[in-house]
Amino acid sequence: MTETQAEKPSLLVAKGTFEAMRGAERDLVRNLPALTKYFDVTMATLQPSRELKQCCRENSIPLLKPKISWQQKSGTWSRIWNTELRSSTKAWKGIVGLKEVLASTDAVHLVSGDGSLGLIRLVPKKTPFHLHMLEPHRGLYEDILHLGVDGKPRRNLSLTRFALSKARRDDRRVISAFLKRPKSKINGNSNYSAERIQTVYGCDSEFIHPSVDFSEFTPEATEEENQAWIDLDELPDPPWITTIGHAGWVKGGWETISMLAGSGFGLVLVGGGVFEEVEDLHDHADARGVKLWTPPRLSNLQLTGLMRRSVAIVSMAHGEPFGLTPIEAFAVGTPALFVDEGGFQDTVEDGVNGRLLPRDDIMAWQEALNEALDTDVKKKWAEAGRQKIAELDLSPDAHARRIFEAFEELNNT
Repeated sequence: MTETQAEKPSLLVAKGTFEAMRGAERDLVRNLPALTKYFDVTMATLQPSRELKQCCRENSIPLLKPKISWQQKSGTWSRIWNTELRSSTKAWKGIVGLKEVLASTDAVHLVSGDGSLGLIRLVPKKTPFHLHMLEPHRGLYEDILHLGVDGKPRRNLSLTRFALSKARRDDRRVISAFLKRPKSKINGNSNYSAERIQTVYGCDSEFIHPSVDFSEFTPEATEEENQAWIDLDELPDPPWITTIGHAGWVKGGWETISMLAGSGFGLVLVGGGVFEEVEDLHDHADARGVKLWTPPRLSNLQLTGLMRRSVAIVSMAHGEPFGLTPIEAFAVGTPALFVDEGGFQDTVEDGVNGRLLPRDDIMAWQEALNEALDTDVKKKWAEAGRQKIAELDLSPDAHARRIFEAFEELNNT
């Protein structure tokens, strides 16, 4: 497969769901147009979003989806018996035209997430197959997703691990079968996620970073952004910072509120979550004297405007596989303050383009917040952050090229 071929190779891009439109979904939508430069792309999903439909329509990418979107069951018994794998596989089989595309496509690029792995057994063995595994299923291999928004276990963790034994076996069996395919490859999305894949599955893994698009996260505010911003209201009084991620403990919102107590900074938490957990965060913020705003789902323009107008973008997330928010903060020029863990270490250099901070050093966090108010520091970090984006070559085109090169490697083995 070479880029100079008169006819581009065909590629089926697939991901289980786009309903949440969080970082993984936004990144894939961002990269789809660039993939069309290298491949004749068809997109398939069990649950499309408005943004995905618009992207496919604007770029003439065929979109395969069920007549009725697949819905993941969230009950306890569904998790214990791992019904997601069976139901998602059935849903993939039911998509009109997918079987024919799978029979003829030159390659398949599958992005992990809810419902994604159900596609694997439907792909012909001869087809080169790339799995972009953003992280192993954390609910199966870590306790972190079984903690309430305040960090306390929802139920006995030993019993939870035991109850999920079947789901873990199923997950390992699916990945083991995938790795036995003649032309298959798994990539993480950071050094950290590649290490987690190696630890969980015992296989070699490299990584392909996500991307950032300067036409989306512009260094200067655009007219469209300013107009979109007008529609937002009820922000806490300045100064305030922004953290991006749903309300669960894993995203660090509770700890961020605790850190802000007495600082004078308000918090905007983007990402929503379970109603009860969002309410618990508000109660925690009230008790700590921190002004908290949890906006409804934002457009990309509103998100960019929010980031630009924040004192800093902050995250105390646990084991984030990559984290788009640091590079998006670099792009808009807002100081990036992140916990010194996980994939954040791939992009943030402490004191150079932002801060990497110990989770439990509250004084260091508050000093960094005041540092972010310094105009000269903000400018220096923004310039260094954009240089880091260039150094890592994090454009959508570079991401698509790396996918193309991954398939070239598979076809040469």
